[in-house]
Amino acid sequence: MTLYKFNLLNEAEQYDTVFTKGTFLDSKNYGAKRFALYAIDRFFVEVEYDAPNNKIVGLKSFKTGALLDKYSNINL
Repeated sequence: MTLYKFNLLNEAEQYDTVFTKGTFLDSKNYGAKRFALYAIDRFFVEVEYDAPNNKIVGLKSFKTGALLDKYSNINL
Protein backbone atom coordinates (compact mmCIF):
# COMPACT_ATOMS: atom_id res chain seq x y z
CA MET A 1 0.00 0.00 0.00
CA THR A 2 1.22 3.50 -0.77
CA LEU A 3 0.79 6.60 1.35
CA TYR A 4 -1.46 8.04 -1.36
CA LYS A 5 -3.76 4.97 -1.31
CA PHE A 6 -3.84 5.02 2.49
CA ASN A 7 -4.91 8.67 2.48
CA LEU A 8 -7.77 7.84 0.09
CA LEU A 9 -9.27 5.42 2.64
CA ASN A 10 -12.03 6.62 4.91
CA GLU A 11 -11.19 7.08 8.60
CA ALA A 12 -12.48 3.66 9.70
CA GLU A 13 -10.49 1.92 6.96
CA GLN A 14 -7.36 3.85 7.93
CA TYR A 15 -7.62 2.72 11.55
CA ASP A 16 -8.31 -0.84 10.47
CA THR A 17 -5.25 -0.79 8.20
CA VAL A 18 -2.99 0.65 10.91
CA PHE A 19 -4.03 -1.89 13.52
CA THR A 20 -4.11 -4.95 11.24
CA LYS A 21 -1.27 -4.29 8.80
CA GLY A 22 0.89 -1.76 10.63
CA THR A 23 3.98 -2.67 12.61
CA PHE A 24 4.23 -0.92 15.97
CA LEU A 25 7.58 0.86 16.27
CA ASP A 26 7.57 3.18 19.28
CA SER A 27 5.50 5.37 21.57
CA LYS A 28 6.00 8.71 23.30
CA ASN A 29 4.13 10.34 26.18
CA TYR A 30 3.59 14.08 26.46
CA GLY A 31 1.53 14.81 29.53
CA ALA A 32 -1.92 13.28 29.11
CA LYS A 33 -1.31 12.51 25.44
CA ARG A 34 0.28 9.34 24.12
CA PHE A 35 1.53 8.92 20.56
CA ALA A 36 2.19 5.56 18.91
CA LEU A 37 4.22 5.17 15.72
CA TYR A 38 3.39 2.45 13.19
CA ALA A 39 5.05 1.51 9.90
CA ILE A 40 3.05 0.40 6.89
CA ASP A 41 5.10 -0.56 3.85
CA ARG A 42 7.11 2.62 3.09
CA PHE A 43 5.37 5.20 5.25
CA PHE A 44 4.51 5.87 8.88
CA VAL A 45 1.33 6.56 10.82
CA GLU A 46 1.20 8.28 14.19
CA VAL A 47 -1.85 7.52 16.32
CA GLU A 48 -2.69 9.98 19.10
CA TYR A 49 -4.37 8.74 22.28
CA ASP A 50 -6.05 10.70 25.04
CA ALA A 51 -4.84 8.59 27.98
CA PRO A 52 -7.14 9.93 30.76
CA ASN A 53 -10.25 9.31 28.64
CA ASN A 54 -8.88 6.14 27.00
CA LYS A 55 -9.77 7.41 23.52
CA ILE A 56 -8.05 7.60 20.17
CA VAL A 57 -7.94 11.25 19.14
CA GLY A 58 -6.61 11.01 15.60
CA LEU A 59 -3.93 9.83 13.23
CA LYS A 60 -1.41 11.37 10.85
CA SER A 61 0.34 9.65 7.97
CA PHE A 62 3.75 10.74 6.65
CA LYS A 63 7.06 9.61 5.18
CA THR A 64 9.59 11.98 6.76
CA GLY A 65 9.86 15.17 8.76
CA ALA A 66 9.35 16.47 12.25
CA LEU A 67 6.74 13.86 13.16
CA LEU A 68 9.27 11.11 12.51
CA ASP A 69 12.15 13.03 14.08
CA LYS A 70 10.53 13.06 17.52
CA TYR A 71 10.90 9.27 17.69
CA SER A 72 14.66 9.49 17.18
CA ASN A 73 16.85 8.81 20.20
CA ILE A 74 19.43 11.30 18.99
CA ASN A 75 19.77 14.42 21.11
CA LEU A 76 21.27 17.29 19.15
